[in-house]
Amino acid sequence: MSKINAVITGVGAYVPDYVLTNEELSTMVNTTDEWIMTRIGIKERRILKGEGKGSSDLGAKAVEELLKKTNTSPEDVDLLICATVTPDMQFPATANIISDKVGINDAFSFDLNAGCSGFLFALATGSKYIQSGMYKKVIIVGAEKMSSIVDYTDRQTCPIFGDGAAAVMLEPTTENFGIIDEMLHTQGFGRKHLHQKAGGSCKPASYETIDAGEHFIYQEGQHVFKHAVSNMADVSVEMMEKHNITPDDLAWLVPHQANNRIIEATARRMGLAKEKVMINIERYGNTTSATIPLCLWEWEDQLHKGDKLILSGFGAGFTWGSILLKWGYDPK
Repeated sequence: MSKINAVITGVGAYVPDYVLTNEELSTMVNTTDEWIMTRIGIKERRILKGEGKGSSDLGAKAVEELLKKTNTSPEDVDLLICATVTPDMQFPATANIISDKVGINDAFSFDLNAGCSGFLFALATGSKYIQSGMYKKVIIVGAEKMSSIVDYTDRQTCPIFGDGAAAVMLEPTTENFGIIDEMLHTQGFGRKHLHQKAGGSCKPASYETIDAGEHFIYQEGQHVFKHAVSNMADVSVEMMEKHNITPDDLAWLVPHQANNRIIEATARRMGLAKEKVMINIERYGNTTSATIPLCLWEWEDQLHKGDKLILSGFGAGFTWGSILLKWGYDPK
């Protein structure tokens, strides 16, 4: 019996209409366009506006586009995994809500939280259901309303994050395409450098936690930057060495869009020219679990069957990893 691989057969995405520019941000907090561009590389980010709107609204629109592009009926979907750190609510899972909104009623679904590495972890998890022969159509969606946990008086964090969602379809193939390998890591000590202080079971919401601003992102930037640079670069180079991939062999690096300097450092370690690196952080900021699939969505028309891609990310936890895949279809 031929080995079954999990291959991406389509990409869908959605970003909100509202654009928060550096100029507007500078009226809210003590910052400038030059300060943000020099340190992070972000010019603007998208923000989801509207009362009662959450990550599921973003994710549902991305999944709807994916279903349309792949000519897939909601009834044919077997599993939907949502990678998110900004769920609509503690329970039920945002994946359940997305499924309901798009008419996926015969599948099971769940959320996965691995910080900014969430899409990689979810993609690897979903691929196993395909490779086992259990399922035929698995959707992986990264959906984040980061604006809901950003303190817009904190100039260290508020310029970084934006809202958005993107989704991919995984299907089986016996050809030599799809997900080839993954290297995923976690070191829990990193939680002290990047987390949300309150709102969980160890520190439930209270008047005191709200007044103290403990429901926003807490980040020690220098520590996070140092670990992100070394770990994203190391795991990406390790993947290349394991599979004897040269810079010429690799079509694209698809990095998590956290900071332009982190992306550039990773590419340098891999020996890649900037032309082989997907970068859209300037227009969308850090959408956490959605950054990598948003890149795949934007570059879809430039991807060709057989292209070798390395997906690389780093996030809260600390979590990090890389996935090697061979693209499964030509531009449509």
